[in-house]
Amino acid sequence: MKGMFPLNNNRYPYFNGSPNQYSPMYADDGLFQTLLNAMEGEAAAVDFYSRLAELAPNPKVQTEILKIAEDERQHLQSFVNLFFSLTNRHPQYEVERVAFNTFEEGLQQAFEDELADYETYRNQYLKTRNQAVRDVFFRAFTDELKHATRFSDIKSQLGENLRNTYIPPLTKELKDYGPEPFVVDINEITKRNDTFRTALWTGEHLQLTLMSIPVGGEIGIEVHPETDQFFRIEEGEGIVRMGRNETQYDFEEDVFDDYVVLVPAGKWHNIINTGDKPLKLYSIYAPPQHPHGTVHKTREEAMAAEEHEEE
Repeated sequence: MKGMFPLNNNRYPYFNGSPNQYSPMYADDGLFQTLLNAMEGEAAAVDFYSRLAELAPNPKVQTEILKIAEDERQHLQSFVNLFFSLTNRHPQYEVERVAFNTFEEGLQQAFEDELADYETYRNQYLKTRNQAVRDVFFRAFTDELKHATRFSDIKSQLGENLRNTYIPPLTKELKDYGPEPFVVDINEITKRNDTFRTALWTGEHLQLTLMSIPVGGEIGIEVHPETDQFFRIEEGEGIVRMGRNETQYDFEEDVFDDYVVLVPAGKWHNIINTGDKPLKLYSIYAPPQHPHGTVHKTREEAMAAEEHEEE
């Protein structure tokens, strides 16, 4: 990973797999929980500000908000690097989508979030003795204060001219509509889905499912002997791998927004989220692979359900 701190076992504690097994040096100041919360918050901010920028009333304001989003992305990378250097493990975290209905409402929410993060990062900076950790949190809390000030300035400058743009709510319920005729904004409903797998339409010969893969997560190695499969990425980035068996891959490609993946029947395959936010995609099976109405909130729930079906 770019900019990763060097691992030094004499300087940093080692994480053995349990959230309560950190070195006493860091156990009292809550560093690791703060880092996990910070990664979730920064990843959510990147997504939040990217959507907020789309509603900006002019190019200048849009550019400023996107610059703040880029700062948050750099904070996220710094926190990820720090976590790895302290634990020798890659972090896994979930990203909560920030909801807002107008540009003005989003600005206010962004301002409040930046102030809250400023307090959290500053407090952690003051509690921590390790200089490498202090450096990361110092940059983060000083940037957050600048961001809060900038969001406040944008709101004041726009004043009465602030565009009160309404974001229509999701009109379709997340459920299986098959086999009846059905029309939906697939981009919107895919991005709004937060479950590992939800069947949206199941017919006699075809099935469409929505999927959300958390940061650092994966679909899991699988094969469908008699079913071709189609994936489309609507948000995020990852790696797709395919091969003749579950241990040997002869195909690997990076995938991003708007990419599609076609998996022939009988090919072992996996898609891994390599980005900093949930990987949002939908899949089409022909013929259907899962029971009508399938909803799996997590990958673990999906694996348990599949084991039960095989019994």
